[in-house]
Amino acid sequence: MKKFLVGVTALATALVLTACSGNSGGGTPGGGAVAQGDPAGGTTTTSASVPTTSSAAPATSSSQTPSSSTTPKPTSSKPKPTPKPTPKPEVKPAANVADVPCKAALASPGVSACVDLSALKTWLLQDGKVIYGPVKQLPGKKGHATPTGVFHVSNKVKNYHSKAFDAPMPNSVFFLPGIAFHTGSLSVYSHGCIHLSAAASQKYFTTLQSGDVVQVVA
Repeated sequence: MKKFLVGVTALATALVLTACSGNSGGGTPGGGAVAQGDPAGGTTTTSASVPTTSSAAPATSSSQTPSSSTTPKPTSSKPKPTPKPTPKPEVKPAANVADVPCKAALASPGVSACVDLSALKTWLLQDGKVIYGPVKQLPGKKGHATPTGVFHVSNKVKNYHSKAFDAPMPNSVFFLPGIAFHTGSLSVYSHGCIHLSAAASQKYFTTLQSGDVVQVVA
């Protein structure tokens, strides 16, 4: 009788254990947890997957992204150079008629010329006033002195060549035979002519005309 009771008790215990373990084939009804084998010998419980909805933030399109505005760099302006003052033209003192020693030339109407042999100067005059000069001149040397007196322009030759001395005489203005104003050396005396610089001889050539008075004083 005692053995029978032990056997009944053992059977009842096995039935209870079988009912607690549940179905061995699949997951629990109703979506319960499923026991899985653990490599370490235990069991791990995985929860049933629950669908989740992830709300992704809308992507901002590149066209809607505000572009960074570039501020223009200030251009460095160089200081303007200070304009140089315009030099005032040099005012030359008016020629003093009192310095002109040629009374006949000063008294002559129209254009005339005065030659001062000792001062080595000459002037152009018009109606008793100085219009050019004084400028340096070099007259004839000893033995070929330039004659003194009152003369008149006889003729002009732009590119005269002296046959007697085989020498060029540009801008020649003759007031005596063989005696003229012309371009010549201002360091070498002439054979009677009045040497002038190129600029002065050009002025005399264009200003003096035939018949104009030329006075030469010692």
